Amino acid sequence: MKELYLVTGATGNLGRVVVGKLLEKGKQVRCLVLPGEESQCPSGVTLFTGDVRDRESLRPAFLVGPEEALTVIHCAGVISIASHNSKQLWEVNVGGTRNITDLCVEYGVTKLVYVSSVHALPEHPAGEDISESREFSAERVVGEYAKSKAEATAYVLRAAQKGLNASVVHPSGIIGPYDAGHGNFTAMMIAYCNGTLPAGVRGGYDFVDVRDVADGILACCEKGKRGECYILSGRYLSVEDVFNYLHRAAGGQRIRLYLPRWVARAVAPLYEKYCLWKKKPLYFTPYSIYTLGTNASFSHEKATRELGYLPRRMQETFTDTVRWLRENGFILPRRKKKKAGA
Repeated sequence: MKELYLVTGATGNLGRVVVGKLLEKGKQVRCLVLPGEESQCPSGVTLFTGDVRDRESLRPAFLVGPEEALTVIHCAGVISIASHNSKQLWEVNVGGTRNITDLCVEYGVTKLVYVSSVHALPEHPAGEDISESREFSAERVVGEYAKSKAEATAYVLRAAQKGLNASVVHPSGIIGPYDAGHGNFTAMMIAYCNGTLPAGVRGGYDFVDVRDVADGILACCEKGKRGECYILSGRYLSVEDVFNYLHRAAGGQRIRLYLPRWVARAVAPLYEKYCLWKKKPLYFTPYSIYTLGTNASFSHEKATRELGYLPRRMQETFTDTVRWLRENGFILPRRKKKKAGA
């Protein structure tokens, strides 16, 4: 039986890394991309254009021969820390996942791995480790993004209960190199490295390297059990930890000012409106400030035990990311200090 892999969201940061790792393993890869994104995919893949919101546009990507088996890795999704999310977030994250899941059932795919998020997991009190859950509900989580991922996860698991060979992975905050689209965290790193980030905020979260998440997804394709969820977390980092890692990787002036969260909460709504007005990257919003104060003790013990998942050292992640940003011109060259008397 010939193995085929279909990756949705193939031009996103995670999707690109997943596709690259599949190609390195010699796998036959199909990439589902939006019209106009074809040039963003590497050579050696089979391209399909479509929109996860439009079920009929997806059908060609699911067609296989009698001696072919298809594994679907559903990475496509809208990630948002904005206070007021668009209709698109729900259409893609929930409606799109329903379409992909239903087509997996209709065409009898070998395996579906859905990329959810730790945000979909019910929140726990401070001090408690957070492990995998079997019940997902939009009412049990905070924020539109979290609610959309919880609802989509519940739909996939209901399909698994009915017989679909589907597993779910829950990455924590994905960071790392190759983020050409400049997600929220990457935009913050660039701002720090270019000296335009004057202050940080007290708090922290669990962050994980995009390459480790991709490895976890591929392991889940092979070893993940039907109807099971796997947390792909990394390590909890305070905001101060983040900037210390960045300083070691990139140099530059250390950030000395860290605002208490209550101050940040008061300022964040105005700053978010300013960024939206100026079309600047969002990494300082009421939702992001809220997240920095939540319990982020996500345990990847199950993924390690069942999938062999092992996240790397964080300093490697920051060093590699800074190197990639420099090589691609996203970090400005440092100005040489003038010699005294010059």
